[in-house]
Amino acid sequence: QVQLVESGGGLVQAGDSLRLSCAASGGTFSRYNMAWFRRAPGKEREFVAAVRWSALDTLYADFAKGRFTISRDNAKGTAFLQMNSLKPDDTADYYCAAETKLGLPTIYSYEYDSWGQGTQVTVSS
Repeated sequence: QVQLVESGGGLVQAGDSLRLSCAASGGTFSRYNMAWFRRAPGKEREFVAAVRWSALDTLYADFAKGRFTISRDNAKGTAFLQMNSLKPDDTADYYCAAETKLGLPTIYSYEYDSWGQGTQVTVSS
């Protein structure tokens, strides 16, 4: 399995931007669909965005559309989540995940084989 390490979280104000990174090692990064999930305090984990191994297809949760952008650099083995216009409701631990699949990525967490340890994002009002 690939090992994943997230970074880039922090404390920001509403309206600010953050760019999360997910560095992969121990596997062939270009063979994995990549996704971001998040878990807010007291809530269930939820899907944020996913990108196909080829970077040609992306999926977004409704709350992420127009504000968040998922991308990847297969040469560097890294996935990214650019988050703009952050809101207090975006406060959560953000996790990247890898899915060994050649088809379209999925929004379902149980389909993902490898997970990072998470990075905390706090948005103050």
